[in-house]
Amino acid sequence: MLNQNIFLEIFWIFVLTIYVGAVFLLTKYFYEWMINKKIKKEVAIYYNRKLIHILAGGVIVIAVPFVFSNPWYPLLAGLVLTIFTYFFHKRGNTLYWFQTKDNINDVTFCFMWGLTIFILWMILDDPWVAIIPPAFIAFGDGITGIVRNFAFKERKKHMIGNIYMMGVCIPIGYFFANAGKLPIPLWGIIAAIVASLFERYEFGKIDDNILVTVIATIILYIGGIIGPLTQFF
Repeated sequence: MLNQNIFLEIFWIFVLTIYVGAVFLLTKYFYEWMINKKIKKEVAIYYNRKLIHILAGGVIVIAVPFVFSNPWYPLLAGLVLTIFTYFFHKRGNTLYWFQTKDNINDVTFCFMWGLTIFILWMILDDPWVAIIPPAFIAFGDGITGIVRNFAFKERKKHMIGNIYMMGVCIPIGYFFANAGKLPIPLWGIIAAIVASLFERYEFGKIDDNILVTVIATIILYIGGIIGPLTQFF
């Protein structure tokens, strides 16, 4: 039975890898379509990056609790994608339809995606709580970037994006934090609000992908240790 489970999870890694590759390829065609429509290169790249956040990082993170039995598999997947995206930055030949030479946020996204799932799952033994931080940067930050890109036609931090992110992350935090072994939905909401507010800031090499996932992970860790806030009312 154990060997069957390992085989099945390796199969899912293979399937999800193909899916991510398909998303990368489709966004390349989408980039070419936007360029043909006279959309600025920087705007097209930013749209694609956020679409990859949602369609690759977001869809797969939802699949994690269903197809994987331990946190090592998503950690491995995150590390493989981290190395893959960093390789193209390092060699100076970026994947031009979603990467830029002066910004490696796609690399930190992949790294934090796998790392936060691993940490929270290992500590709290709950995959549903573990996928909340990467879901924030996948769906929440994804919507935020699309809204800002549409409104300002450039990569620009603005509170309107944080408001949209909060609207997306609060139900994510509530639902996933309520689906696990120890339901802590209010902690999920707190993590969503605080992480959405901090998305606006970057400190040197500490970009919003790092900041959002670290803050959300800390809050959810505290929530997992303390337990449901309803017990105090």
